[in-house]
Amino acid sequence: YHALAIFASVWVSTMTAGILAPLSGWLFVSGSFIFSGSLYLLAFTSIRLFGAITPLGGTLLLFGWLSLAIACWKIN
Repeated sequence: YHALAIFASVWVSTMTAGILAPLSGWLFVSGSFIFSGSLYLLAFTSIRLFGAITPLGGTLLLFGWLSLAIACWKIN
């Protein structure tokens, strides 16, 4: 779903001149990288610190959805 959201943020950014749509794309990319990457590192290394980083990625994904929703709302 987040890969589709990245495409949606690019599409919305072509319709609006604001910064929220490109910001949402970067939030989705960085959130997916941190969320998935920390879980992969936790699985392969068993270092528990990587599990503590995972919620940061999830928070970035939530902010990505929020900024995309606000950007879509501003189109109308």
